[in-house]
Amino acid sequence: MVMDESPRSTRRLARMAGAAYLVNVLAGIFSLMVVPSVTGGHGDPAATVRNILAHETLYRAGIAVALFCYVEFLLLPLLLYRLLGAVNRSAAALMVVLAVVSVPPSIASLTHKLDVLTLLGHVSWLHAYDAGQLQAQVMLQLSGYASALLVAQVFWGLWLIPLGWLVVRSGRLPRLLGYLLVLGGLSYVADFAGQLLVDGYGDMSFAGYVTLPAALGEIGTCLWLLVMGARPRHQPA
Repeated sequence: MVMDESPRSTRRLARMAGAAYLVNVLAGIFSLMVVPSVTGGHGDPAATVRNILAHETLYRAGIAVALFCYVEFLLLPLLLYRLLGAVNRSAAALMVVLAVVSVPPSIASLTHKLDVLTLLGHVSWLHAYDAGQLQAQVMLQLSGYASALLVAQVFWGLWLIPLGWLVVRSGRLPRLLGYLLVLGGLSYVADFAGQLLVDGYGDMSFAGYVTLPAALGEIGTCLWLLVMGARPRHQPA
């Protein structure tokens, strides 16, 4: 016989998951959006190098925050497993596995950003390169970073599919959030396929909006858990 949960313990667990999700969202926005908007050069190698050197502290902070983000992310699926795992243990375990698998390639992508710092440092053997060669090497490393992150993006999407299904089936959160999470997971995979298979995909007007369902679903779920909590198991929806 399965006992009903205490509303208080459910609320505490939901808010812990919401807080972990919020930290991950904010760290991701900082490292993936704020820092590149300042240190990027819109494809201009010389401007990119100038911006990184002018904002080197911010660039380094972006690497540190990204590393923290990926490591802290390991906590989130475990909390969500405790919250939603009773709905279907197999789906919940799949959610955890897919989330955890995304972490190694995400962390590995940061080595390319560290290599940029090496290239722009004062290592003596780098004097063999002229300015144009260094700029080209920097852009190559940043391209490698983007490619590694693109692979990780597949798993950023895949783990949302079982999570969304669990949300829909559990009735512990609004079903709309679950549908958005499933759609968001599929949108990440579609975006990966578009970037890999469709020439000029990045220049298409809709490309920047493909993963919008994922943003709505994840931020919505994060805020709902943090503010509203979750319904206790066996409580009518």
